[in-house]
Amino acid sequence: MSFSESGRVIVVGGGLAGCEAAWQAAQLGVPVVLYEMRPQVMTPAHKTGDLAELVCSNSLRSDLIDRPAGLLKEEMRRLDSLIIRCADRAAIPGGGALTVDREKFAQAVTEAIEAHPRITVVRTAVTDIPDDGPTVIATGPLTHEALAEALRKLIGSDFLYFYDAVSPIVDAETIDSERCFWGARYRDEPAYLNCPMTEEEYRRFWEALTTAERHAPHDFEQVPFFEGCLPIEEMARRGYLTLAYGPLRPTGLRDPRTGRRPFAVVQLRPENAERTMFNLVGFQTTLRWGEQQRVFRLIPGLEHAEFLRFGYIHRNTYVNAPVALRPTYQFRGRDDLFLAGQLTGVEGYIESAAAGLIAGINAARLVRGEPPLVWPRETAMGALAHYITTADPKHFAPMNINFGLLPPLEPPVRPKDRRYRQMVARALRALEDFIRQHGLRRGVGKYEGWEHRC
Repeated sequence: MSFSESGRVIVVGGGLAGCEAAWQAAQLGVPVVLYEMRPQVMTPAHKTGDLAELVCSNSLRSDLIDRPAGLLKEEMRRLDSLIIRCADRAAIPGGGALTVDREKFAQAVTEAIEAHPRITVVRTAVTDIPDDGPTVIATGPLTHEALAEALRKLIGSDFLYFYDAVSPIVDAETIDSERCFWGARYRDEPAYLNCPMTEEEYRRFWEALTTAERHAPHDFEQVPFFEGCLPIEEMARRGYLTLAYGPLRPTGLRDPRTGRRPFAVVQLRPENAERTMFNLVGFQTTLRWGEQQRVFRLIPGLEHAEFLRFGYIHRNTYVNAPVALRPTYQFRGRDDLFLAGQLTGVEGYIESAAAGLIAGINAARLVRGEPPLVWPRETAMGALAHYITTADPKHFAPMNINFGLLPPLEPPVRPKDRRYRQMVARALRALEDFIRQHGLRRGVGKYEGWEHRC
């Protein structure tokens, strides 16, 4: 069967990503069957049978155009996003953030999906992967066990994960490189940026780390700690020198400024080829975000670091996207199978919905006999898709949107605020060209024309 002969798109999962995918496909004139197992089968996190129920925060983060999350929302508005449209209608005061009334938001999405003439909602659990035409799997972190097992068999057990152990990422420009040096423990190569510690600096850091406030997870977020992937604060509590003989060991490293081996070393690993982002190696953590910023800024060289992603450990289901997916969100082993939402390795409400938007459009294009599209890297949506599908598969972990994912400006622009504004203007211009080039549906942005005034 050719893709176009199936005549419709199947979407599995009625969360933010699934609803966005269904909406986009239907708006392109393609019939959609949307499967959602609730309320017949409930999860430990959900309380209702509404589509797009928010189970954690009711904030969709910043709505300011010169912030990464704000740019992503603006791109989605201009692509007629259902999720952002409903969020705007259900908004409550939240400062510069898009914060919503949970019930009104979920009800608005549910009503829009159920009222769409080309969307059929089926309330039943899907326990295997449909194989009769373009399909979008968007079942999120609490995927039904039987479907997760089917994904594991399809993708391979080595490429499907059921919990996150994520280290923080910092903006390269906010690292004091004068206090750091390049090197590796066992090879003579500049593989890591090393932050050396004296014993006094180490003691101060260890004391702050072992007394910092931790995040108390919900029951459904509980995951077992594995010896090979313990939270950094858990290791520290085992003894004063545990870190110095573990992830902070200075073995094979000499500080070129002193010619001596430091007492301890925090290693930073580049997250992308442009080296605009650095990962704190071995720093998976359950500390609250504010505490992470306070404690980790005690590391020499990170006193003024800005965090593009904070660390966490929680239950999740996601694939190793660099191995499994293309930037179109297609599964590499089957052209008509798409993944969307947190299953793809994006992190966050709007990132999940953005993945659903792209997957829904591309699935519909297959039905229409058109090739799937790859979003421009200059856009927030394209940069996120590019990152998760090209990152180092050995170190892949879920990612949310940040300016470190977008290609650097050439020539470099400073100061930072001016650089970010120019990145946003470039992204919106690239998106407008992309919409016109491919005849995509155009929605109404909140910041219409901003890119030309910048």
